[in-house]
Amino acid sequence: MDLSNYLLMKHELSLIVVFLLLIFYDLFASEGAKKYYFPVACTLFLIHTVVCFFFKDNGASFAGMYVTGPVYLTVKNVLNIGVFLIMLQGNAWLNKPETIYKRGEFFMLTVLTLMGMYLMISAGNFLLFYIGLETASLPIAALVAFNKYKHESAEAGAKYIFNAIFSSGVMVFGLSFLYGACGTLYYTDIAANIYSTPLVIMAMIFILSGLFFKISLVPFHLWAPDTYQGAPTTVTLYLSTISKGAAVFALMAILYKVFPALADTWKSILWIVILVTITVGNLFALRQKNMKRFLAFSSISQAGYIMLSVFTGTKLGMAATVFYIFVYVFSNLAAFGVISAIEDKTGKVNMDDYNGLYKTNPKLALAMMIAMFSLGGIPFAAGFFSKLFVFTAAMEQGQILLVFLAFLNTVIALYYYLLVVKAMFINKNNSPIETVATDGYLKTSLILSMVGIFVVGMISCFYEYINSVSFGIY
Repeated sequence: MDLSNYLLMKHELSLIVVFLLLIFYDLFASEGAKKYYFPVACTLFLIHTVVCFFFKDNGASFAGMYVTGPVYLTVKNVLNIGVFLIMLQGNAWLNKPETIYKRGEFFMLTVLTLMGMYLMISAGNFLLFYIGLETASLPIAALVAFNKYKHESAEAGAKYIFNAIFSSGVMVFGLSFLYGACGTLYYTDIAANIYSTPLVIMAMIFILSGLFFKISLVPFHLWAPDTYQGAPTTVTLYLSTISKGAAVFALMAILYKVFPALADTWKSILWIVILVTITVGNLFALRQKNMKRFLAFSSISQAGYIMLSVFTGTKLGMAATVFYIFVYVFSNLAAFGVISAIEDKTGKVNMDDYNGLYKTNPKLALAMMIAMFSLGGIPFAAGFFSKLFVFTAAMEQGQILLVFLAFLNTVIALYYYLLVVKAMFINKNNSPIETVATDGYLKTSLILSMVGIFVVGMISCFYEYINSVSFGIY
């Protein structure tokens, strides 16, 4: 091994530089200088995000443990954009007396989880994948319990860490079986030597179950609503978008790089999991009154739609997966941005509290409405095109019944998304939420999210770019 192995890891090295600068600034800056910690941290990460768009690496290092290419870089850039916008939304929360002294920890933990996700995405060996998975999971547990003196946050952190431990244990159990059957942990070597034996099938099921926990697919979803509700809203947003997007791409790579010989088996499993996930997520979302739990079940349903494109196994389906994640990030950013603004100022998070919101906060109501339209798939928001591409990819593979059932679920989803719109614009309220003043950071995040929802939806060049590059699988 020599230093040349690190030359392909430009995203990771750039992120390490940001991490070290944040540590040094937090440790050595004067009290007066620390007042500017938030803008400095956001600026550093913005520079990292912009610089990463200029990286054009393609290849493998560390004997194939680490791989990269156009799509790997694209997914990482999508995650960077999402994390930057999430950071902007956290200003009001981080400036509260109980959290202002922990601003440095928030940024460092967030950067650490992103590093783990980078490694998960670029892994060509299960050892590196597992290291990335744990690097991402453990700091997230700390972020979930960030408001440790609030009962709900501490409880959510405990639930998350126990589920993370259990899912990791299940996955390692499967990896031990797989190593015993194939004698290697390299993706390509496993694919070349794998056979459909009971031991290998059991190993695959355990590995997939561990990842299903991370994506919160049914029946591995029960941790998500409580964790989403108890965690700080900024962290909930991170969990529902960035963490889920990275896990989906990692799962897609594992399915088509490691288990192509078992495609008939895992496709049968995914068919059922996708349908149940979409249906259960939608039905339980109908019953929710807490906005964070509402979006938690919504995100479970959205995970099912994302997996629908993964299920197809085609280049079109993989492009649809990346595009769907990109659109989903912007849509959830807008929705949680409004929730965060209202919760930080009033503490209100129930749907009934949003009755008549348009009268006192028309801009926030408009932003939430656009987010609901995109998540529901109403033309011509970006969510409509992401669902269209997913359904098209599945239809091309002859999955007519699955697409039909998923489409019926879209109607259910549209109903409960419109309940939020109805509450804000139609329902009467003699004492609506008072006018909420948002800071410039949150406004910037919401504006960029709105632009993303419409621009990404109306301009197909991004999707065409994803569809044109090689996934390194064929």
